[in-house]
Amino acid sequence: MTDDREASRRQTVGLVAGLFTLSAAAGAYEIAPASVLPLVQTSLGVGETGASWLVSVMYLTAVVASVPVGVVLDRVRVRRAVAVATLALLVAGAWGWVAATAGAYWWLVASRILGGLSYVLVWNAGANLVGQAVEPDVRATAVGVFTASAPVGFALGQFGSPLLAEPFGWPATLPAFAAIAVVGVTVFLLATQGRRIGVETATPSRREVRNLFTNRAAWTLYGLCFLAFSLYLFLNSWLPSYLNDRLGVSLAVSGLLTALFPAVGVVSRTSAGPVSDRLFGGERRPVVLGAFVVAVPAVVGFVAVSGVPAAVALVVVAGFAVQLSIGLLYTYVPEVTSSAVRTTAISLLTSTGLLGAFVAPIAGGAIIDAVGYRPAFWTAGVVALLGVVLAWYAPDAR
Repeated sequence: MTDDREASRRQTVGLVAGLFTLSAAAGAYEIAPASVLPLVQTSLGVGETGASWLVSVMYLTAVVASVPVGVVLDRVRVRRAVAVATLALLVAGAWGWVAATAGAYWWLVASRILGGLSYVLVWNAGANLVGQAVEPDVRATAVGVFTASAPVGFALGQFGSPLLAEPFGWPATLPAFAAIAVVGVTVFLLATQGRRIGVETATPSRREVRNLFTNRAAWTLYGLCFLAFSLYLFLNSWLPSYLNDRLGVSLAVSGLLTALFPAVGVVSRTSAGPVSDRLFGGERRPVVLGAFVVAVPAVVGFVAVSGVPAAVALVVVAGFAVQLSIGLLYTYVPEVTSSAVRTTAISLLTSTGLLGAFVAPIAGGAIIDAVGYRPAFWTAGVVALLGVVLAWYAPDAR
């Protein structure tokens, strides 16, 4: 019995580690153009808005595909689906490199759409499987650990892209980061070999799905996810250019500094669950509310910053606050919805969150094009303030 339990524990660790690595690889591929946007603009002959589409189009794809992907994951073998998603990511990386090298902007956009499909499949599968693989009393911590794969990937992409771009050209970042997925899928497939995995609840009825779509508590959390991801992607996308243009640091240094933003998310996302469970007795609302309260001055502070040390401090504080809520929402939503629609509820959370991630970089680029960086950061501060208001009315967890 002890041997069986130890074997099961090792399988669970392997499952989480494999999905974490795979998701991190997809995240690095996803954000790779953001740290080298000036190079992208020059090589492709596009402006800020056109360049930002290379990041945002992946989120638009995920917004559209998230719920259908969740439905598919309920009905197919998840191991096979994750393997197919990995193959799609590898193809997207190679295709993107060829298109970017040739200066074929729209073919590059098409490759990023394929990458977006891969990413949302990996993300939804991971959030569901990790939550099911552990006991309820550590679920918030485990899911928080998995969601930390996104900032790990973003930090790798933000920091590594300028370093790869200098000797090999920026298009090389796309297949390089996608290739890391091979490690993740190998670990995942080995850990789940001979193990039944997948959603354990029956297919929800029409009434249960309809109740989810009219659940005010759930939609409050979806709104918070939209706002949190909007802030997350606005800062991830435009901080490198801001630091380069306004503070005069090199692309390599701005990429390193911006990498701190998602990097601190590793701490905030993994700590959100334990903080909620131990300090607030399992209540989620105080943590989410506090996160947005801290985010307001941290985001607006970029308007006044004039030196690198102050910018670094704001990057760390804003990165921690913005991502603290993201790490908890994937545990929070299933607690205010029926277990029968868990997969759909998480898929909707992903969809609404990534809608914010899609809109924010494009809107930010449009504001920066029209009136500059300061109004763009003031707008981001208003978004954070809306998060405070919405979090005040967030529901109590079950």
